[in-house]
Amino acid sequence: MSDLICITNRKLCSNNFLDQIEMIASAHPKAIVLREKDLSEKEYEQLARQVMQICQKHGTRCILHSFSNVATTLGATAVHMPLPLLQKMTPQEKSHFQIIGASCHSLEEAKEAQNLGCTYITAGHIFLTDCKKGLPGRGLPFLEEICKTVRIPVYAIGGIFSQNMESVRKTGAAGACIMSGFMRCKTVEEIM
Repeated sequence: MSDLICITNRKLCSNNFLDQIEMIASAHPKAIVLREKDLSEKEYEQLARQVMQICQKHGTRCILHSFSNVATTLGATAVHMPLPLLQKMTPQEKSHFQIIGASCHSLEEAKEAQNLGCTYITAGHIFLTDCKKGLPGRGLPFLEEICKTVRIPVYAIGGIFSQNMESVRKTGAAGACIMSGFMRCKTVEEIM
């Protein structure tokens, strides 16, 4: 199984977004995180229904992002939450999910996410990335320190390409998250 997680951003797609999801899901990445931050809850739910259906068809895990109510409504078993939203979730709300992830940008956040019940975290941004223009990457030593400190799987995010994946794996990371590469690729083989 792949150790790559696809993070979506339909605005980066040159292709039809759902066609791109279909192509990615058929290649079986570790998961697809539906992270469409600009949508209202209602719009997100409509898109999530379609993406979950595609992922289910291909046996690829779909992780919904930020909207835990939508995830519960749709019967999703996996959710990825920004830390401020995760902090507000009750134990009852968390109990709906087998998998809970959070985005972490410091060692303290990584420890907190683990204590809040996360089953995995993303740590970043590791390398320079267009998503965080002008901000230097936190680097591989940052990633390695988090991997050594927490007991849950850590996925690197930010500026990850096939060319730097080996150095990411050497830190002890469980894998990596890729957005631009997955959203813009013509074939998934370019990425995986």
